[in-house]
Amino acid sequence: MLPVELKQIETERLNLRGWTLQDAEACYRHAKNPNVGPHAGWKPHEDVKESEKIIVEIFQPNNAWAIVDKSNETIIGCIGLEPDKRRPDISSRELGYWLAEEYWGKGIMTEAAKAVIEYAFTQMELDIVSICTSPENKRSQGVIEKCCFTYEGMLRKSYKIYDGSTRDTLCYSLLKEEWMR
Repeated sequence: MLPVELKQIETERLNLRGWTLQDAEACYRHAKNPNVGPHAGWKPHEDVKESEKIIVEIFQPNNAWAIVDKSNETIIGCIGLEPDKRRPDISSRELGYWLAEEYWGKGIMTEAAKAVIEYAFTQMELDIVSICTSPENKRSQGVIEKCCFTYEGMLRKSYKIYDGSTRDTLCYSLLKEEWMR
């Protein structure tokens, strides 16, 4: 599937919009935090140039939105629907996200994820949304549970992270018909 033009999504507290190069400083501010990226398997950003590269090479081509706090118009994270590597011939995308540490525990990511899942099924007309996380990432597992994904199983030693080590991967999915219920 080719990238699609992202439409802005608005929720009660958030605006989700496409990334631009002008967002690199805001991205770096949060992505340099060693408590953010390593949970998802990526290294903290070293400088604004690295954030620019990530925006151009990863966020923009892979249907990622900047998560913007409406109250102060600040970018606080990222959420996206990238091609589903485990279901290449199915109308499926894999949900991925990260959030600035100071926003953890406030229901922000669940709010963003539910809005993106609705977009995936109603605008992109997907049949399935998948998500994977590590067994250690309990915060992500909480979001996954609140969004009603079904646990599919664990792939052992299936994901090589930035430091060269491998992690187990917990796999989940949500079918369109399940979401509609």
